[in-house]
Amino acid sequence: MLTAGITKHATTLADGRELVYYDDADSALPAERAVDERHLDPRPETATMRQDPLTGEWISIAAARQNRAFLPPADQDPLAPATPANPSEVPSNYDVAVFENRSPSFGPALGGLDLSGLGLGRTAPSHGRCEVVCFSPEHEGSFGSLSESRARTVIEAWADRTGILSALPGVRQVFVFENRGEAIGVTLHHPHGQIYSYPYVTPRTQRLIASIEEYGPNLFADILEFERGSERVVLSGEHWTAYVPFAARWPLEVHMLPHRHIPDFAATHGAERDELAGLYLRLLRGIDALYGTPTPYIAAWHQAPVVDSRDDIRLMLQVTSPRRAESKLKYLAGSESAMGAWIGDIPPEHAAQFIREGIARA
Repeated sequence: MLTAGITKHATTLADGRELVYYDDADSALPAERAVDERHLDPRPETATMRQDPLTGEWISIAAARQNRAFLPPADQDPLAPATPANPSEVPSNYDVAVFENRSPSFGPALGGLDLSGLGLGRTAPSHGRCEVVCFSPEHEGSFGSLSESRARTVIEAWADRTGILSALPGVRQVFVFENRGEAIGVTLHHPHGQIYSYPYVTPRTQRLIASIEEYGPNLFADILEFERGSERVVLSGEHWTAYVPFAARWPLEVHMLPHRHIPDFAATHGAERDELAGLYLRLLRGIDALYGTPTPYIAAWHQAPVVDSRDDIRLMLQVTSPRRAESKLKYLAGSESAMGAWIGDIPPEHAAQFIREGIARA
């Protein structure tokens, strides 16, 4: 059930993909939604995963993604509300819209897979789902450019979709994220994020589970207490704290944790979502105020797997940017890219002070 007066309207696109509109609490939009009258090609077949025997990881080979839009002009924005001259993916005007990706890395097929074991030449279908979350009908912007009311609607959509996607057959983990900026590889300027639903527990989370097994189940609670007592805190409220982590990898890196144990967005309550809307906007606007131009970043919301380790893994934001100076980016060198042995460019305490100054200016 949605909170804060936000409403939703579910429909389908011309090729059968799901589309859900989430309307702001103060929305002026009518409840009626236009029908998608396009004539679309059938959806591509579900991609195939291949196992890397050196690591045990599964790699999805999704060749259909090669055909996705690349930095189209504003009048051909595929995420803008449809017009006669631009038959886009969203047939009606909207506040927030979520739809299944037309060329997904995972899905549309669903179902449980046995991915245990290790071997040569192992393949499996890339079951799961990939969704696009349109933050606004505007052609340009990011989460940080939203109003607080609209940010609250996006957070509500994240929570609702996390619960729904977690219940799909064979989904093991749900990942909410936003890529922002051409330096990150973004191919659309339209303010949007994505949600991936994986048929396995991701490698990053598997490593986290191993750390919890070694350290103990209080890892996240202890990290929060440790960081809240440091000079690396950049923002804090009643329910959330944002900080530069003790062992930051990236020149700009901020983590945010809830003050109580919450495994995913679906488990947050209304007051936590309300506060997050304002705090998250302040954080992203502060990061944008560091220099004279917007900062490229990846905002990654790590959530507990659907079943495993839900009492131990806490919902966590990790915002990372390769920007190490106004006109310089950090590129992964051989040590980092090939061996995973990172070298930090900026002391985390200095980065935290820099980010606090940006938040104050914003």
